[in-house]
Amino acid sequence: MGCFFSRRRKPAQGGQLPLQQAGAGQDAATGEQKAPQYSWDLRDKIDPKDYTFSGLKNETVGRLPGKVAGQQFVIQDCENCKIYIFDHSATITIDDCVNCQIFLGPIKGSVFFRDCKDCKCVVACQQFRTRDCRKLEVFLCCATQPIIESSTGMKFGCFQYYYPELALQFKDAGLSIFNNTWSNIHDFTPVSGENNWGLLPETAVVQDYVPLPSSEELKAVRVSTDAAKSIIPITRGRRQKNSDESCLTVFFAGDYTTANARKLIDEMTSKGFQLVQTKEVLMKAEDAHRVFQQSALEFIPLLEKGPVVALEFNGDGAVEQCQSTINEVFSGTKVFVSESKASASQDVDNFYNFADMQMGM
Repeated sequence: MGCFFSRRRKPAQGGQLPLQQAGAGQDAATGEQKAPQYSWDLRDKIDPKDYTFSGLKNETVGRLPGKVAGQQFVIQDCENCKIYIFDHSATITIDDCVNCQIFLGPIKGSVFFRDCKDCKCVVACQQFRTRDCRKLEVFLCCATQPIIESSTGMKFGCFQYYYPELALQFKDAGLSIFNNTWSNIHDFTPVSGENNWGLLPETAVVQDYVPLPSSEELKAVRVSTDAAKSIIPITRGRRQKNSDESCLTVFFAGDYTTANARKLIDEMTSKGFQLVQTKEVLMKAEDAHRVFQQSALEFIPLLEKGPVVALEFNGDGAVEQCQSTINEVFSGTKVFVSESKASASQDVDNFYNFADMQMGM
């Protein structure tokens, strides 16, 4: 912990009290001297108990949207509980929990599971870490590479969840719905000949792992675990691709970037193509030359407006279908799309290699 030092205030001019002591003086009704009122006395008091679940057994508990509002949260020593944090937070630690089902709304910093076992979770965060955990099943959205340490029997799937306040909570937590490395796990303590983690079945349904809340208070949150409504686009991640043909599509910053990307995802997936990965990242002119090559000059002026959103689709005929959909649906919008099956594979590698370096992965 650092120390806090403050300069001594000079006496206020004209006999006035300093601003921080405004309100000191005599009470007009009683004539008694009033204590000075300091600015920090006027702030809302934070009670740690409001941001802690500890020692619970066989309970359903949670926090409604707006009740955490970016504070830190602690969950510890809970058993057979259903826990729902329907808000954004700064960081969350989960210690010594057994057989719990947990939903954690967007976390601006890190979520850290320690000494937990047999838990099922839905988590969105900037950083994800586990230590000394056993048999966790996690539907994850993580902006950076998830890390497990001294943990076994870990299973991961792509975050899929919706309620009306969730999109704004992602924004408040500084998380992009397009930056999700859920399947790119780094095992800090691998054991030769063993695999400490794997992926959940593609058919896994969130509600079978973390059911909708049953308490009357938490039912007020209009939750949907329908994959089609998920705030996070559902990606294949590191699963084996079905085809040797992929296509890269890049949308540039503007008022409708997110909506346009979601529209193309809906159009392509409805035709049987699979969304492999997504990314939202800032690009510079030199990056554009490396990624877009001969087309770079056309797109460089658009980079100043903000980050780009890139999508990789996979499936036989993906390039042709992407091109025709963009021509039909986004005719007035400048979009980069791979020119041919032959160049598309290189486009995908060029972009995501750049993006991973940019994000320090």
